[in-house]
Parts: sequence; structure tokens; C-alpha cells
Amino acid sequence: MKRLLLAAFSLSLFAPVTQAAEKTAIFAGGCFWCIEKDFEHVAGVLDVVSGYTGGSKKNPTYRSHEGHREAVKITYDDSKVSYDQLLHIFWRTVDPTDDGGQFCDRGFAYSTAVYAVDGDQLSAAQVSKKKAAADLNQPIATEIKMASFWTDSEGYHQNYYKKNPIRYKYYRYRCGRDQRVKALWGDQAYTGVNYGS
Repeated sequence: MKRLLLAAFSLSLFAPVTQAAEKTAIFAGGCFWCIEKDFEHVAGVLDVVSGYTGGSKKNPTYRSHEGHREAVKITYDDSKVSYDQLLHIFWRTVDPTDDGGQFCDRGFAYSTAVYAVDGDQLSAAQVSKKKAAADLNQPIATEIKMASFWTDSEGYHQNYYKKNPIRYKYYRYRCGRDQRVKALWGDQAYTGVNYGS
């Protein structure tokens, strides 16, 4: 018996350690300050970075990012939160029926999109979009696309809600983001505060 236990213990020392894979999700949902805050509070999300994606302009900046959307790149632990769960939350942080921007921010840069990093994400996003349309009983304007190159936004945009909490809260309230999301999604609305409560 001792030999069997010792053998099992020895094998366990050399067994590969299963680690959760860090994966990436990219969502455009209007102002990146807001969507960054919403996702940083999701269990299993490891990091959220604001940036620009979707266009062809090289080295976009906040002052010059024509053709790009404001977006967030989410790094997550897929043993704690799945891509499908992130998609479910994403839809409920935005107004996916609006094809002209989001809330008080108008124009392409603030329109919604899901940027898939692989074919599995593309398929999952397309299924999720159909489900969101059925849940709302309205057509969804959000684009589903394969991810293109990514540029991090300037440092002062990262964690803006932490660095400038008063300005951030005032902006979010005045822009009507939470009010519209709640009107659209009701009890399912996610505002970074009440989800899952």
C-alpha cells in the first residue's frame, strides 16, 4: 500500500498543472471610459484596456481616430467567466438598437461592435446577437466582425473613472447611459453596480 501511495505521489509531482487560459474579448460600446468600468467589476476579468480598433488609420489618437471605434480589450480567466457570459453582459451595458452612436456620444467612433479574435468567438457572437434581438424583439445594429489591429488609448483615458471619479460620474449621468440601458433592458440592465444583485 505504501508503494502505491508513493508511486501516486511521485506521478503527481510530474503531472502537468492545469492552468486557466487567459483569453481576450474586444467590445465597442460607446465611450470606453464607461464600458471599461462596467467590465472591470466582472468576476474573472483580469484586465480591461481602452483603445481604438476597427479602422485602417495608423496610430490613431483621441483627437484623430477617424474610422476607428472606441473599444475595450478584456483579458479574462475562462475558468471563471466564459466568452458567452461576457457577451451576455455586453449587450446589457449598451443600446444595441442604436446605429448612430451611444447615448449622448454620436458618430461611428461610438457605435457598437463585437470584434471576434477567432472563429469560435465569431460564431458565439452571431448566436448571441440573435438572442439579444429576440430578447428585445427589435433589430440589433451592432456589428460582428473579426478583430483588426489594436491601439491602446492614451494613458489619461485608462481607468478614467478611478482617476477622475466626480467628472466620470457627472459625464455618465448627463450622457444618460444608465437611464437608457435600464429603459431598454429593465431588470436585466447592467450598469456595473446592480448586475447579479
